[in-house]
Amino acid sequence: MKKISLLIFIIAITLIACADNPKIKEIEFSNYHKSEDYQHRKDSIPVIYVAVSTMISPLETFNLYKDVMDYISKHLGVRIEFKQRKTYREVNDLLAENKLDFAFICTGAYLEARNEIPIEILVVPVVNGKSYYRAYVLVNEQSKISDINDLKSKSFAFTDPLSNTGYSYIVNILKDKKTTPEKYFSKTIFTYAHDYSIQAVKRKIVDGATVDGLVFEYLKHYEPEKVDGVKIIHKSREFGIPPFVVQKNMDKNLKQKLKNVMLSMHNDLEGKKLLNKIMIDKFTLADESIYR
Repeated sequence: MKKISLLIFIIAITLIACADNPKIKEIEFSNYHKSEDYQHRKDSIPVIYVAVSTMISPLETFNLYKDVMDYISKHLGVRIEFKQRKTYREVNDLLAENKLDFAFICTGAYLEARNEIPIEILVVPVVNGKSYYRAYVLVNEQSKISDINDLKSKSFAFTDPLSNTGYSYIVNILKDKKTTPEKYFSKTIFTYAHDYSIQAVKRKIVDGATVDGLVFEYLKHYEPEKVDGVKIIHKSREFGIPPFVVQKNMDKNLKQKLKNVMLSMHNDLEGKKLLNKIMIDKFTLADESIYR
């Protein structure tokens, strides 16, 4: 019976992933090349590769950030190509293999990667005047669950094993309780996108979920129907916001130009308009201490 129940859960979450857009699939790019193959080519426009971790579903993430990347491409004088992946681990692997020049990655993924991969933070977003964000723990509005303790023996959705707000935060809370997700919850699933986790709660596929508060607030602002019927029962303390990172060996001039373009976006009418679409005030230099 346990195996059957698990199968039902897997099928259900798969349906969530496809329900809003049946054409949603992992955005795959082939013909990988290392960044150094392109940076100094004189016979073509330089190409740099980027990935944006799927904090929202892969296609949605691509659509959200495509215009921003087009803006950077135009002002930098390079061609930018996406290498979008489904999981945070896959994006970290691309960075490790030097198949990405820069990436927007989750805080949890950065904390793991910074000790293993030669990357550095280029800039960080400022949202509502802060470079911080929170985890939100959600349940269905019709549920009688009112705090994390009420989730014991209930089903629960995580986002990604490398997600800070979508996994590590709850794991650490349970560690303080001398327990683990496997022991505390009746069932757990990974959805691999925060909006999918929200839908899993909304449609009662799971009793609770932990998600990135920035994603929740974005959907609440632009697509409120996606969070209708969902209530927040807990907000974490503030964490350092997901950063934009680059390869340390990236050409210094290109790196500085990229940084300058991103830091000045909010001062340009077109750039500000694009940032407003993704609810970012501006980009700023990182204070590494916020990731301790």
